[in-house]
Amino acid sequence: MEVPQLDLKAQYAAIKAELRAALDEVIDSQRFVLGKPVEAFEADMAAYVGAPHAVGCASGSDALLLALMALGAGAGDAVVTTPYSFFATAGAIARLGAAPLFVDVAPDTLNLDPARLREYLERGTTRDAATGALCDRRTGRRLRAIMPVHLFGRAADMDGIGAAAAAAGLPVIEDAAQGIGATWKGRRAGAMGRCGGFSFFPSKNLGGWGDGGLVTSGDADFAARVRMLRVHGSVEKYVHQVVGINSRLDALQAAVLRVKLRHLPAWIEGRVAAAARYDALFRAAGLVGEGRGVELPPPPTAAANHTYHQYSIRTPRRDALRAHLSARGVGCEVYYPIPLHLQVCFRELGYRPGDFPVAEQAAATSLALPMFPELTAAQQEYVVGCARECLRA
Repeated sequence: MEVPQLDLKAQYAAIKAELRAALDEVIDSQRFVLGKPVEAFEADMAAYVGAPHAVGCASGSDALLLALMALGAGAGDAVVTTPYSFFATAGAIARLGAAPLFVDVAPDTLNLDPARLREYLERGTTRDAATGALCDRRTGRRLRAIMPVHLFGRAADMDGIGAAAAAAGLPVIEDAAQGIGATWKGRRAGAMGRCGGFSFFPSKNLGGWGDGGLVTSGDADFAARVRMLRVHGSVEKYVHQVVGINSRLDALQAAVLRVKLRHLPAWIEGRVAAAARYDALFRAAGLVGEGRGVELPPPPTAAANHTYHQYSIRTPRRDALRAHLSARGVGCEVYYPIPLHLQVCFRELGYRPGDFPVAEQAAATSLALPMFPELTAAQQEYVVGCARECLRA
């Protein structure tokens, strides 16, 4: 049996007519950059997330970049974030001349650990005598923000992270690229910090037909600055207040995303049901428990739901399992094989193996299995059966 890690063709088949009608409307208008489709999608996203303001942009990476630009981050600054995430999280920080500074993740969720964050802010920082700015004790860089990631579709502990950030006087930028629909105590990702950054890369739970991104915020002035920065720092045509970038959401992408947003709640329900089936199948196969080979993703709790952007298991035999599944036609992927603090491009930051052991262990053991709303029970039985062949051999 062939089981892809993601099957977008099944999704398209179910909503083909809706998508074609929305695209035809844009094509007939011959207006392809920003405009009414983007404005309508921004309004829909603001309502869905529960944030008063939403600003579309060209990608999830640009969403983080624009948020940092709006905060004024630049050379000599630093932003505290997780070492276990996609490169864009740290890349957006470094792109502005600031430095990503890392705090290890929690062993269960693999999200930024509030206790370790609090410890770093209390012991690893100092106040500049002249300006009063909070600075990293090791590098002397001024801290600009905290950037947690809602990894794999599960919200980070925003109570603990928010409290630590507030005590330090730092804003929180939520990297919600994988977190659309994720909630922490009833509040959705993207509505709990100064701003949130979303990605609409095709593989996301809400994915476009190309790149796309969006920034949400409850701060009207902040959102207005992001809106200005995305069009070369201009509010009035050919009059530039600051140097911005060209990062506009295409009207065609907005039209696709607006249709898909209507189906997102049902798709998330499908992912949650598929995750529950996986959990039951792995337990029935005798693969879960101490010494048995597989650690399942953290389940939903009273505080946090899980939207399962990825169903990522952990096993010390990860590489063998990946090869075995691939040989039997099962799509799987490693997210992420090298933690950010050990990337070659960040060597100058001075981090070494062993600095963040939880992130490093996750990078060595995590494997994402097929996950999409249309995944069938038969497909999942095959995946788990193949896993049992390998891990119980």
